[in-house]
Order: sequence, then structure tokens, then C-alpha cells
Amino acid sequence: MEANPPKRKETRKALRIKVISMGNAEVGKVRNEFYKDTQGVILVYDVGQKESFDALDAWLAEMKQELGPHGNMENIVFVVCANKIDCAKHRSVDESEGRLWAEGRGFLYFETSAQTGEGINEMFQNFYSAIIDLCDNGGKRPLSSVGVGFTKEQADAIRRIRSSKDSWDMLGVKPGATRDEVNKAYRKLAVLLHPDKCVAPGSEDAFKAVVNARTALLKNIK
Repeated sequence: MEANPPKRKETRKALRIKVISMGNAEVGKVRNEFYKDTQGVILVYDVGQKESFDALDAWLAEMKQELGPHGNMENIVFVVCANKIDCAKHRSVDESEGRLWAEGRGFLYFETSAQTGEGINEMFQNFYSAIIDLCDNGGKRPLSSVGVGFTKEQADAIRRIRSSKDSWDMLGVKPGATRDEVNKAYRKLAVLLHPDKCVAPGSEDAFKAVVNARTALLKNIK
């Protein structure tokens, strides 16, 4: 064996990217034409505008419809950008909520600011690297590096707790429920969302909210 074998040279690859802003007014008229050969998608929402976050589902639904029954969204790289994080005082969608939505679908998630540049380079580097991996894998997306370590049931429970209007609704029991019914509902959610067992974004806050809801209800139930 050679004492100092020559270092292996990695083959450099040229990557040609065509980026199209689907939200552009002009492109919007014909954007259905651009879905077919898509290899990567960057979904951007304004952390200060809840409606832009809520619109992400509509964008996915439109894309699925345009791809048709033979389209495969599993073989597309998706990145979610929570943008304008520099405007912290106006933020209405917190990181855990955005991360839960993205990582629950196996998408990459980044906090970014187009104003300051924070997170932008990291996002694009990961996005392009994922597209290269896609091409190297025959056009099929490799197993996501974003490990979804939580279940749909856990994610749905956290979303429901976030949007609950009161303690009854939070525990999923009807007003006037008995102590046994409240405790039963609490135990089910506590096991599902306990921080030691659930790693979903927002699980710790959801668990604390459930504990407080149970305490509040039991104070008023004889």
C-alpha cells in the first residue's frame, strides 16, 4: 500500500435551475403549464399574515389537481419558508406551528428573512442539494432527511388544541361532562402529547394547555 495515497477528486456538477414565481400575476394566468416537470417547490408564507400560512394547503391542492392522477408529488422536493422573521413583533404564526405543518408532510422547513438575508443561503443550499439527490436517484426523492418522528394523530391533536375555544373543547368533552369523563379525556391526551413521548413541534405547549384545561374544569365540577 502507498503511504500517502492520492486524494480522490470529487466530480463537480453543473446545476441549471429555472425558478418561476407562481404567485406572479402574469404567470398566474398560465401557471398550470409549469407544474408538470417540477422537481422542486419553495412554499413561502409571511409569518405576520396568518392567511398566507393557511393558503399553503390551497397551493398543494392546486398542484395535486394540475398534476392529475398520474402525477407523483412524492418525487418533488418541497421546502417551506417562514419569511419576514425580522418583523417579530407582528408575528402571528409561530415557529412550532409552521414546523409542524411542514415536517408533518416530510417537507424541509426554514425560518427566513428576505430583508436581512437570514436563513436564505442555508435554505437554497439545502434545496439545491436535495434536487441533486433527486436527480442522482433517478428522479425519485430519497428518504427525507427530515425524520417525521411523530404521528398524524399527534399533529392533529396539537392543531385542535391550538384552535380550541375553551377548556371543554380543548379536552374534547361536552360542557357538563363528569369528573370521570374529563379525567379520561385528559389521560388520553396526556399520553399522546407528553414531551417524553412526543417530539412534534408545539407538543410541550399543547401538553401544558391540556393540564391547565383539566385543572380549570375540575375546579368547577363537584
